[in-house]
Amino acid sequence: MAPSLVLTGARVVLPSGVVDDGRVSVEGTRIVAAAAENAPVIDVSGHWLIPGFVDIHNHGGGGASFSGTPDDILTAVRTHRAHGTTTTVASTVTDEMDLLVRQAGLLSELTEQGEIAGIHFEGPFISPCRKGAHSEALLRDPEPAEVRKLIDAARGKAKMVTLATELPGGVDSVRLLAEHGVIAAIGHTDATYEQTAEAIDAGATVATHLFNAMPALGHRSPGPIAALLEDERVTVELINDGTHLHPAALELAFHHAGASRVAFITDAMDAAGTGDGRYMLGPLEVEVSEGVARLVQGGSIAGSTLTLDRAFKRAVTIDRLPVEDAVQALSVNPARLLGLFDRIGSLEPGKDADLLVLDADFELKGVMRQGEWVVAPPRPAQIACS
Repeated sequence: MAPSLVLTGARVVLPSGVVDDGRVSVEGTRIVAAAAENAPVIDVSGHWLIPGFVDIHNHGGGGASFSGTPDDILTAVRTHRAHGTTTTVASTVTDEMDLLVRQAGLLSELTEQGEIAGIHFEGPFISPCRKGAHSEALLRDPEPAEVRKLIDAARGKAKMVTLATELPGGVDSVRLLAEHGVIAAIGHTDATYEQTAEAIDAGATVATHLFNAMPALGHRSPGPIAALLEDERVTVELINDGTHLHPAALELAFHHAGASRVAFITDAMDAAGTGDGRYMLGPLEVEVSEGVARLVQGGSIAGSTLTLDRAFKRAVTIDRLPVEDAVQALSVNPARLLGLFDRIGSLEPGKDADLLVLDADFELKGVMRQGEWVVAPPRPAQIACS
């Protein structure tokens, strides 16, 4: 079991706001109201303490993919943990249906082991008009029977399915997903405003990487973006890497959806946490240059090389978001969306001891997951006892 300890002196981001010179106590794997007597005290003055990040859309990292072997999956998970993502939903990419079914079984086992928080199927039920970095030859309509194959293969561990809901079977599949407690996400879509609104009424609750892989906002044909931004039932994913979104688009999303309806994601592929070079995204080859991933054939953006510590720092320094809003987008909102806010997403007694230590410049200095240091922060020469 992880030891008891107390972190003191930091600016702590709580649901009620920021507490200066705050104190967080950990007992075993949980945050507690008060630590055991004589628990070590670590002085983290001059730093921030925030909840661990929750990524609901992530394809890989560390040179490995969630579409790979168990070792590949663990490599990707551990890469993102070292960058502050203490909870990860593993995203697949369009492939042959039998391969996706097989991968769903593997990912469900790792979910049961607590390594990941569930499975997100991005494709194959998406529009060929907005396919992005997905193989067009492998796309198919979101007929409920086909969607059901993936849900069943995931053995209760499917968390989200991205669909182009305007395609045949799309709205019926949204209803199917809602009935099974799986998030229906609208993305890689060529839907109209009206078609998008219909899918939301049927139960869709997430916009997959809003603005990307969907029609642009138009004044006569507003398309899916307007419908997704205006509806309070929808959480909008944003990739805050400086490549996928212009800062004005991010500001627009926060203005219309509000901080309570935004979830920052990575949409990361294998190169996250590694470097430039050639990689595979499903069956497609990707070239990463200066941190930007694009398909070798066609040049479409192919996911990102983002880690959530970079997304957080960009949000509070370049985008000038309040720290509390950034924490909502990176921890609170995705935890709620996954139905896990009773365990993760905030620094409250009774929850998992998933927390991050950042310095005054918002550089990540420490990562704790379930009471164990993944990345231990620099410690003072002497540690007192409580």
